[in-house]
Amino acid sequence: MISIIIPVYNQAAKLIKTLESLNKQSYQDYEVIIVNDGSSDGVENLCAKYLGSLETVDHYLFLNQANFGAPAARNRGYREAKGEYLFFCDADAILHPQALETLLAYLENNPSASYAYSSFMWGKKLFKLGDFDPEKLKKMPYIHTMSLIRRSDYPANGWDEGIKKLQDWDLWLTMLEEGHVGIFVPEILFTVTPGGTISSWLPAMAYKFLPFLPSVKKYKNAVKIVKEKHGLE
Repeated sequence: MISIIIPVYNQAAKLIKTLESLNKQSYQDYEVIIVNDGSSDGVENLCAKYLGSLETVDHYLFLNQANFGAPAARNRGYREAKGEYLFFCDADAILHPQALETLLAYLENNPSASYAYSSFMWGKKLFKLGDFDPEKLKKMPYIHTMSLIRRSDYPANGWDEGIKKLQDWDLWLTMLEEGHVGIFVPEILFTVTPGGTISSWLPAMAYKFLPFLPSVKKYKNAVKIVKEKHGLE
């Protein structure tokens, strides 16, 4: 079974579209754990209304907590998870109908891989990823949070709640240090709706030629924090 853990903070409308895409998955052996991280947009009531329209809701769990941040929400969801596979899903993503089935097939066919990841769309922008490369991973974040992870290889301490940005990069580096690698699925398996955590995306040239921009400064500082933690500076 796949445990799908969704942290949500004031993204009620987007979350319903995410849940709809999960309901249409070709692979249905999953549980969904939604962790409301202190939202104030009525997400609990909206979720209850949507789930009430389904024929069965026994594999859905809705949890409330104060606003501690996405890493804490993911860790909260993980503590309730029962599946042998983990999928940390963003609340602003719409999955391709075969997404879970495809990711799982890659893991089953590649027993040496600890997680499977794919390319994705951010609005109309394609984020075309590539084969797993440990050296590339040490230099830059390029693997999205929404990867299917073997629970047996998931870090004991989970997500670092002290990392405020590039949390997925930190997780993959932690797993790499523990000898766990990923496998790339050469397909586009989900679309992220602009306006969420990746909404500050800028073209690569901006980081080189516009270092004075606040968003560029924040990004570079986040990179420094993660690299220092993993001894990559």
